[in-house]
Amino acid sequence: MQPTQVLHSSVTCPYPNPHASLRLFCFPYAGGNSLIFRPWLKSLPTTVEVCPVELPGRGIQMKLAPISRLELLIKSLASTLLPHLNQPFAFFGHSMGALISFELTRLLRREYNISPVHLFISGRRAPQIPDPKPPIHALPEPEFIEELRRLNGTPQAVLENTELMQLLIPTLRADFAVLETYAYTPEPTLNVPITTFGGLQDSEVNFDELQAWQAQTHSTFSQQMFPGNHFFLHSAQSLLLQSLSQQLNRITSEASC
Repeated sequence: MQPTQVLHSSVTCPYPNPHASLRLFCFPYAGGNSLIFRPWLKSLPTTVEVCPVELPGRGIQMKLAPISRLELLIKSLASTLLPHLNQPFAFFGHSMGALISFELTRLLRREYNISPVHLFISGRRAPQIPDPKPPIHALPEPEFIEELRRLNGTPQAVLENTELMQLLIPTLRADFAVLETYAYTPEPTLNVPITTFGGLQDSEVNFDELQAWQAQTHSTFSQQMFPGNHFFLHSAQSLLLQSLSQQLNRITSEASC
């Protein structure tokens, strides 16, 4: 096994694949880090180089302050990723990561005239739909932790570990601030194929809110639902990776024709 290659301060490629025809950048949900994509690395086609993105304030970026505004975050990510967009690439993002990948796609088109070959959106309502829920990022700590418990994305053992939570709360607050201060601005529709993935029991994002992503592309659009709640990417991981593999195989096959 080859050692982990750090492409830049926030992009890792644990299994470098110089012969891959497509690079897949993966963006985590709020509070998540690049390790959530570790099981993916050997489950996707060999034609794809999987590159999880590590955001500031976690993992190998733990010493960096988390960024609490989406505009600043995507500008930072664009400069980080730009040297590695020298071959066909695609984005996958779940929840917060989906919003990051969408706005990063728009920034890359706007400022560099480059685009991913595909955008995989998971567990996130379309950006033009306002958040119906009140913000939580500035709540007092007990109420904030209770909201985290309700969302069911943080393990109970972590929520009950006071010392660990003191380390995690600044990053979690920043991530929720990224989502809750976001304001959608209309721009020309993308010419990038979009696939959305959702959880059938997800109380945060429903079928119609995922379907509404179709308005963001002039290209092809598809949608697939899996059993599970908002974190179906873990509970239905094998089904998700099977679907993702099929689509990535098709993309790389078409690119080689």
